[in-house]
Amino acid sequence: MNIKPIKNKKDYEAALKTIDALWNAKPDTPEGDMLDVMVILVEAYEQKNFAIDAPDPIEAIKFRMEQLGLKQSDLAETFGGKNRASEVLSGKRNLTVDMMKKLHKKYNIPAESLLA
Repeated sequence: MNIKPIKNKKDYEAALKTIDALWNAKPDTPEGDMLDVMVILVEAYEQKNFAIDAPDPIEAIKFRMEQLGLKQSDLAETFGGKNRASEVLSGKRNLTVDMMKKLHKKYNIPAESLLA
């Protein structure tokens, strides 16, 4: 089998078909090695062409609040008061580093999402 870079959609689709055909290959065999190489190529192409941006920090906070069933008032201590929580969640005030640390630690919101 010929290995080449994935440069366009046609190459990408062909690589996916190859991966599908090799999916059950045993490790440390020529087929297994080919599968490993093809997966690396596809991942590189997908990162370059289908990258997913980090969510907006406020949207990340609101999403986590929804997951945990929290209200804005539940975050008052983290933000330094109800008014400040309201200002941050409405976009009128920026998050501080201290707020980001607290949100990450207390609510397990990924730091990358809060830094965006």
